[in-house]
Amino acid sequence: MTQLPKDPWDLRKVLNEIKDNPEDFHETDVEIDPDAEISGVYRYIGAGGTVERPTKEGPAMLFNNVKGFPNSRVLIGLMASRKRVGKMLHHDYKTLGRFLKDAVENPVHPIKVDQKDAPVQQEVHLATDPDFDIRKLVPAPTNTPYDAGPYITCGLVKGSSPDKTMTDVTIHRMVLEDKDTLGIYIMPGGRHIGYFQKEFEKLNKPMPITINIGLDPAVTIGATFEPPTTPLGYDELDVAGALRQEPVQLVDGVSVDETALARSEYVLEGYIMPNKTIQEDINTHTGFAMPEFPGYNGLANPALNVIKVTAVTHRTNPIMQSVIGPSEEHVSMAGIPTEASILELVDKAIPGKVVNVYNPPAGGGKLMTIMQIHKDEPADEGIQRQAAILAFSAFKELKTVWLVDEDVDIFDMNDVVWTMNTRFQADQDFICIPGMRNHPLDPSERPQYDPKSIRVKGMSSKTIVDGTVPFDMKDQFNRAKFKEVADWKKYLK
Repeated sequence: MTQLPKDPWDLRKVLNEIKDNPEDFHETDVEIDPDAEISGVYRYIGAGGTVERPTKEGPAMLFNNVKGFPNSRVLIGLMASRKRVGKMLHHDYKTLGRFLKDAVENPVHPIKVDQKDAPVQQEVHLATDPDFDIRKLVPAPTNTPYDAGPYITCGLVKGSSPDKTMTDVTIHRMVLEDKDTLGIYIMPGGRHIGYFQKEFEKLNKPMPITINIGLDPAVTIGATFEPPTTPLGYDELDVAGALRQEPVQLVDGVSVDETALARSEYVLEGYIMPNKTIQEDINTHTGFAMPEFPGYNGLANPALNVIKVTAVTHRTNPIMQSVIGPSEEHVSMAGIPTEASILELVDKAIPGKVVNVYNPPAGGGKLMTIMQIHKDEPADEGIQRQAAILAFSAFKELKTVWLVDEDVDIFDMNDVVWTMNTRFQADQDFICIPGMRNHPLDPSERPQYDPKSIRVKGMSSKTIVDGTVPFDMKDQFNRAKFKEVADWKKYLK
């Protein structure tokens, strides 16, 4: 048996590191209702992203007094600040993309531990118990009064291929439908859990899975990579192991032939049922699912895959972790791995030409990227547009690429938009590529919105905004220079 670290990484260790900084963490004992109120409160305090205004970046919040759940707590907004993510991963927030890229290339594989070393199995509830009800065991919030039901928004689904030669972890939206039933949205194409599920379905067999909630953010962020960066057969838990230089700990499930993350706060075990679907809003009939990352309420899906839950295990006094779909938290979870995927490809194809990449909140972490370009010589003119094409290849759900020079702060949208006003002419610097695949949750990607280029939902025109200065004109675009004052902070005392 591998020697286990004395103080292994998990959610509680991370919270202990940030708990004394009011900018990063706040907890309250005031009672709160998980039905829309948690998100309603946090919207004002720290959600950010594309959440309805007013909102802002603020601390993560831990609610210790959740109505109807006396022994559970709810955490929201842990990753809703890129700077906080940098602190939690012990790395400069501006270069997290490269940090994750290096982790993908230097994997550290998970290890198996015994049940006695798995805190998530401190308490076990089996579906064979006549009182078993996931709606009473798991304090899953609703984001809005229109949600299809309580949602697991930050649950890591772990599953394997039928022959157990491949395994994968992916985050999906999952709605609590009944005492032992979840609806899970598996987006068509690209997700390996979906590939495995189709293989089980061909065999007419249920697919064993575990749903892991309340995790070290290194696990959550590392798990959101997609092909081609992490191809079929790549276990994204290897990324978290590399980020922490410590293997993720796994434990055998208590009711299914699949492993769970041993240091989770909650685990739901169960099966994705073959050839069976459920209407997402079957209990509410609102027509909506939940708010998604583009900033709109997602429409209820008429045919979600069905999960039959066979057990719930959890720590003593567990922490339910939740995410607001359009919040800054989604930007960290989806955007930073996307940056890493783009950097991985451009560093191979055009080394040294892309200085840095940022996926900002305006695109929800997925739809938009800003690329900082380095040009050495006249022959580099045009290389910036090549970089944009590579970005689209690295991540198929990307819709807009903004190209800027090295003197532009890609983390400051005022600086980025400034390039469009002083380093951009639309007739030559705006490039549109119609008729491509994109993310189906973008509400503009419908044939009735653009019948000429969108034949079916999920297609889009992709855009490149080239805000870089032509190399032979660089000397005409020098920013105004100011005096360097080393001790400027003394004037603030």
